[in-house]
Amino acid sequence: MPLTDKNSETKELILRTALDMFRQEGFESVTIRKIAARSSTNVSLVNYYFGSKDKLINEVIKILLSGFQESFTVLNELTLPPKQRLKAFLLHYVQVIQQYPELVARIITMGTTMFTSQYEYGEFMQAIGFHKIQGILMEITKEQNPELLMMMMMQIFGAIFMPALMLPILEAGAGVRVNPVEWQIDLLFERYFHN
Repeated sequence: MPLTDKNSETKELILRTALDMFRQEGFESVTIRKIAARSSTNVSLVNYYFGSKDKLINEVIKILLSGFQESFTVLNELTLPPKQRLKAFLLHYVQVIQQYPELVARIITMGTTMFTSQYEYGEFMQAIGFHKIQGILMEITKEQNPELLMMMMMQIFGAIFMPALMLPILEAGAGVRVNPVEWQIDLLFERYFHN
C-alpha cells in the first residue's frame, strides 16, 4: 500500500534523524528507542517503517552510497576532456565524503560487517564503476593493462579521498593545513599524468 504524505514525511524524518545520530554517535550506541525519542515518534513507528536497526542502518548507508553512485554520471560527459571528467568525478565524490565524513569513516571501520546496500554498491562498482574509471584512465594514459589501471585507480582514490576523510584529524589534531581538494587534484594530475 502506498505511503500517504504524512506517512512518507514520518518515515523521512526517522531516516534523517537516524542518519544524523549515526553520523554523530556511531552505529553501536544509537538505539531504536533513541531514534524514536529524537524524531518525536515511537519505537513501533520506527519498527513499522524499517523493521529493525540493521535495516535502518542499511537505508542510511544506501543514502550515502547513492551519492557516490551519482558521481559516476560525470564520467559520461564526453564533451569534456578526460582529465576534466576525472577531476569533476573526484570533486563530486569528495563532496559526498565531506557531507558525511564521520559516517564514511565509521562504515570503513566496520570491518567485515556488511549491509545489503554495501553489497549492492560493490556490485555497481564491479559492473560499472571500476570500468568507467579504468576507461577514463586508459584515455588519459593509453595504458591497457587492467591490473595497472586498477592500481592507478586505487592510488588516485587514496591520494584524494584519504585526506578528505582525515581532514578533522589533520587540521584539528595535528595542526596540518590541508589545501582545497581542487588544488590537491591539480597537483596530483600534474605529477601523475605528466606526459
